[in-house]
Amino acid sequence: MIKQQFSGESKMSVTASELNDSNAQILRDAVSKDYLSVKRVLDVLTVIAVLPVVAVIMTVVAVMIKLESPGSVFFWQKRVGMNGKTFNMLKFRSMTSDSEKHGSQFAQSNDMRVTRVGKVIRKLRIDELPQLWNVFKGEMSIIGPRPEQESFVKEFNKTIPNYSMRHLVRPGITGLAQTEQGYVADTDGTVVKLRYDLYYIRNISFLTDLQIVLKTIGTILTGFGAR
Repeated sequence: MIKQQFSGESKMSVTASELNDSNAQILRDAVSKDYLSVKRVLDVLTVIAVLPVVAVIMTVVAVMIKLESPGSVFFWQKRVGMNGKTFNMLKFRSMTSDSEKHGSQFAQSNDMRVTRVGKVIRKLRIDELPQLWNVFKGEMSIIGPRPEQESFVKEFNKTIPNYSMRHLVRPGITGLAQTEQGYVADTDGTVVKLRYDLYYIRNISFLTDLQIVLKTIGTILTGFGAR
């Protein structure tokens, strides 16, 4: 299992704190460019294959959101993607329309900003379904490190060594950190998440992605790590 490999003596010989310029280059060289090309094709084919079912689910969710609270059904947010490029990530709105009037902030347990519909779609990860559009456009992948908000990335680049290494691949709708660790809302948790992200980048393969897909199904069924 991935978690056992990560927790024990895994293939990844470097952690976030141990990365220097030389090791960072090794990590860059370890990324399989051939598989990234195949992965891109698989992403597009997956989006096309699931579209009929997803379209029905998204229509129902959109109606529920609109009936419960005023505001847009969708929520666009600036995120940092591959090679540090920013893009607008699409989500279903799961919070009140004025949730970020005081600026960006991590979601907390029992966050009062989350609507009733929002709690359900967050637990089932349905709020992420619109990101299939980002995948189709090539801004994201099905599997990869979760893209973070631009303001948080700027802060983490200053406080967490080699945080930018997680941007060597396309960000994902789900990833290793999300299946093994769940949601984090502090710097310490982000450091652990980075270790999972680096492990994924070092060991990226079809088998690894397949394992993460299966683990993601488990997290959806159990509600693990949802906020």
